[in-house]
Formats: sequence, structure tokens, C-alpha cells
Amino acid sequence: MTKKSKITITSLAAVILLVILSYLLINNSHQDSAKQIDTPTIFVHGWGSSYHAEESMVRYARNHGASNSVIRADVSPAGKVKLIGTIKKGAVNPIVEANLENNKSVTGSESDPGKAYSKSSRYVKAIVTALQKKYRFKKINLVGHSMGNLQIIYYLRNNLGTSKMPKLNKLVAIAGHYNGLVREPNSSLKVNQNGSPQKMSASYRRLLSLRQNFPRNARVLNIYGDTGRGSDGTVPINSSRTLRYLVGSRARSYQEKEFHGPNAQHSKLHENEQVDRVLIKFLWSK
Repeated sequence: MTKKSKITITSLAAVILLVILSYLLINNSHQDSAKQIDTPTIFVHGWGSSYHAEESMVRYARNHGASNSVIRADVSPAGKVKLIGTIKKGAVNPIVEANLENNKSVTGSESDPGKAYSKSSRYVKAIVTALQKKYRFKKINLVGHSMGNLQIIYYLRNNLGTSKMPKLNKLVAIAGHYNGLVREPNSSLKVNQNGSPQKMSASYRRLLSLRQNFPRNARVLNIYGDTGRGSDGTVPINSSRTLRYLVGSRARSYQEKEFHGPNAQHSKLHENEQVDRVLIKFLWSK
């Protein structure tokens, strides 16, 4: 090897080392500047809705001293997140209200809605990633209503193997249509003793991997309503109950709460104070 070649190799190695050191310095600087916060709770609204659907539950939490910090995450159709507000130092149980501009990412005409749910679950990931850039936390709580549940469950399915994502602490599902809606075939069929639906939709089958990799330390609360005909008017209770087969055998705890009457209607569940009380107790009671 010539002297000139040795100099070239040495120079190249020095440049590579400088790049690595610069990256580590910038990364560590970010970690040091990021604010440590309590476990954040992200609320994800349903189809055609917005963060306004989450306000009643969030207001109840604030009024009853469960949380003193609420910010909003506006998410563009492309997945760009703008955080509205700041989680201050010492904030108790901070809440993040998701606000998806593309709030109809599933049209209802798909033969396999699971593909659309999986694609739009990137909005949940985008919110989590945006929070990680600004704050330091190791765990998250996730609360979904209607379609928000499917975006959450697909986010979990798609990212459980990613070490950079925070661990799931608690999951609350409100009116989750895991095996379909009232208008869809098989959604109202009986649930087997093990929690599985008698016949699985294509979307549901896509979630079966959760039976092997759902986080063992996560606690799950499944809330659904019955207005008198075995559904909340939109989601059959048996469709909601199929969540147990997906996660119940692995979750640290799994419980179901069924509500009845007019206020158990699909869109009223997130305005129901009985639901609020159960939600607050599950998420933040010590």
C-alpha cells in the first residue's frame, strides 16, 4: 500500500468517526433537552369525528383531579403532526387529544377494511413519535372510540417489535368493532367460550398475531353498549367482545364493562358519565 493510499484511508476513517460522534452528540443533546413526563394517555376518536368527541371524557378527568394537563395533536392526511399546547414540568397524567384531518380513512366499501385500518394506524404512530421528539416517557396509555380502536389495535400489531416505541401500559377500547359493524355479516354471531367469533372477518384474521405478541404487562378495559337489541346501534356487543380472544390470554389483566340504555348508544358512550367514572378509575386510580 502506498503512502498516499494510507493517508486517504486514514482521512476517510477520520471523517466517518467525526460523523458518528456528531450524530451521538446531537442525539444525546436531544435526549437531555427532552422533558421527562408522566405516562401520557392518547385519546383517538372515531370515524367522521374529531377531538371534540374526546372533550367530555377529558373534561371529566380534569374536573375530578385525574389529570391537569391536556394538549392536542393535529394530524394531517400525510401524517404530519402539530402539537397544540405544552405538557409542563410536573404535569399529572397528561392527556393528548388526537385530531385526525383524514377522519374517514375507511370508506366502508372495502372488501377487507383491515388494509385501510392498518394504513391509517400510521396516524397513531405519528402522534407517538411526535411526542417522543419533545418529551421523555417509557410507557403510554391508549384510549379509542369506534374506528379509533381499530387504528390503535393495528398500530400495536404493526409496531410491537419496534424497540424504539414506548411500551403499552393500559388500553381502553370503547365501542370497538373488531369483527365488524351491525350492517356487516357475521358481526352479530355468537362468541365462542374462548372469546373467538363463530366466523371471523378478513380484518379480524389480520389481527390474530396479537395472540402471540400482545404485551404481557399491559392492562386492558373493553367497554361496549347495548341499547336493547344486542348492540349500541352501530356495533354489536359480540363484535366488541371478540377483543378478548385477541389479547385476553396475554394481557396482564383484561376486563369488560357493558352499559345499557339510551346513553349506551354508540355516539353517547363517550358522553356517558358512568363510562367516564369507569375510565378514570381504570387509568389513574392507585
